[in-house]
Amino acid sequence: MSDMAAEPLLSVRGLEKHFGPVQALYSVDLDLPAGSVTALCGDNGAGKSVLTRCIAGIHQPEKGEILWEGRPVHIRTPREASRLGIETVYQDLALADNLDIVQNMFLGRERLRYGMLDEDSMERAASDTLSGLRVTTVRSIRQPVASLSGGQRQSVAVAKAVMWNSKLVMLDEPTAALGVVQTRMVLDLVRRLRDRGLAVMMISHNLNDVFEVADRIAVMYLGHMVVQADAASLDRQSVVEYMTTGARSGAAVAS
Repeated sequence: MSDMAAEPLLSVRGLEKHFGPVQALYSVDLDLPAGSVTALCGDNGAGKSVLTRCIAGIHQPEKGEILWEGRPVHIRTPREASRLGIETVYQDLALADNLDIVQNMFLGRERLRYGMLDEDSMERAASDTLSGLRVTTVRSIRQPVASLSGGQRQSVAVAKAVMWNSKLVMLDEPTAALGVVQTRMVLDLVRRLRDRGLAVMMISHNLNDVFEVADRIAVMYLGHMVVQADAASLDRQSVVEYMTTGARSGAAVAS
């Protein structure tokens, strides 16, 4: 695999997670290199969300380790993940409809000056981030989020994630429920994150999207990581087989 020569930004090794008697992850390995889009695929219940939440500091695995820039780390909270440079954009986006774009991008991290909100500084930073990602379709950065399209909302959520010097952005089904034009907007944004040198992990059921933007594909099946490979070495049929049976025709299931 071409990208495996470089040390991954984040590596997961032997991760196991239980919820009571139910085992959700079985000795999972995953590498996320910088400057690459890794698509994480799998059916519902495969363990994609649990793995993401372990990396994001929401769940604590019982076994295994997470390596960040080659060093073992314990990520106990989402705030600790953010401090490392790991940001997650969940499907619900966690945007406040009643606030405008700037207020959403700085929600919980407002800038103060002389004890007052530093509106000018926040506006400049929000505007610079959006223009740096070439998010040009919003009318105004003071537009209420409630007035945005689905693609624009996703773009604001991603911009909010990358504004904090993030190095890894994890996107949970970023094109779900979007139309063709809005999907194109979001996939272009994913490419720009990669081109800026970030590691991107994209959970997606949409194999058209996966093969359009992913450099690497990782497939989970019933809590196991069954394949990690360059996207160019896989086709849709083999990914579907891994997702639905845990193996490629004639191949054994890996654990």
